[in-house]
Amino acid sequence: MNAPLRVVAAGDHFVLPGLITRALTAELGEPPPDVRELTLGWPMEPFGRVAEVREASDAEGPLIDALSDGREVLVTQMAPVTERVLGASPGLRLVVVCRGGPVNVNLDAAERHDVRVCYAPGRNAAATAEFTVGLLLAALRRIPQAHDSLAGQRGWRGAAYYTHAQAGLELEDLPVGLIGYGAVGSRVARALAAFGAQVMVHDPYARGEIHGLRMPTLDDLLRRSRVVTLHARLTPETRGLIGARELGLLPRGAVLVNAARGPLVDEEALCDALADGTLSAAALDTFEREPLPARSRLFGLTDRVVLTPHLGGASRAVAEKAARIAAAEVGRWARGEPLAHSLSRPPSRRP
Repeated sequence: MNAPLRVVAAGDHFVLPGLITRALTAELGEPPPDVRELTLGWPMEPFGRVAEVREASDAEGPLIDALSDGREVLVTQMAPVTERVLGASPGLRLVVVCRGGPVNVNLDAAERHDVRVCYAPGRNAAATAEFTVGLLLAALRRIPQAHDSLAGQRGWRGAAYYTHAQAGLELEDLPVGLIGYGAVGSRVARALAAFGAQVMVHDPYARGEIHGLRMPTLDDLLRRSRVVTLHARLTPETRGLIGARELGLLPRGAVLVNAARGPLVDEEALCDALADGTLSAAALDTFEREPLPARSRLFGLTDRVVLTPHLGGASRAVAEKAARIAAAEVGRWARGEPLAHSLSRPPSRRP
């Protein structure tokens, strides 16, 4: 009988260590894995840069201790897999990160130490798509503002919101433009089509059939969209993708929704467009700087904006999916099968 696989499940208060352990046990069968659980501080404690990696919990010492008896596998969301950690963990052979990219792993150091690195793409696609549609509906129908008026100020402003000037827009027959058509954007397109929206898509990398009208250029999409939602990846080319020029192409009174990445939008230009009526509303889950600075102009525009603190992927199902995707990768590695989501060169199999 093979010896049990020795794993560190470095979870946190979202992807719980117990979720990882249960997923590994279900995936690996007999003998059950020997799992050492470690709970990191996120999200109660913010992530940040740790040594040479980013978006990680500051826990190099506890992680080194957890790996100190020659553990072969690390499954984590936020653990800092730095040169120091890798150098102190000679038994480590596989790191699986329970998120869409291993930004908390020093990939060059992992390759030098002959450690495979995998990740969990698509774990939050459904949650983010649903959240995006929720933001869009909230902005179109001014739901947060109406709630604050009634629950916060105890003012019955139904008459004001029923005036033609203040009444919201409905999705049916509304031209909605999607920028990006990956795992999230494609789900949003299908949901909006079910509402009867006129869905348009711009994504030069999208292949095959799409749910909506494919627009050849970004400018074409902007000129025709009453609502725009962003689903593009953040790259050097897409940083600042929506600035003053692009906002000026939209029909006056349009609505912008961003649950992708904050730096896709020039925030100062966005605030200018809200202030002068170019945009009637915006719904934002991501921002150029996070946490959103207390002096942000957006706080002075709350009659026109819906603001949430980067919650698009915050569903229980996301944590459970991440653990299952990670466990499946561990199972493939243990059986000597090709890995599905690896970013590093392969050794032959588990020693």
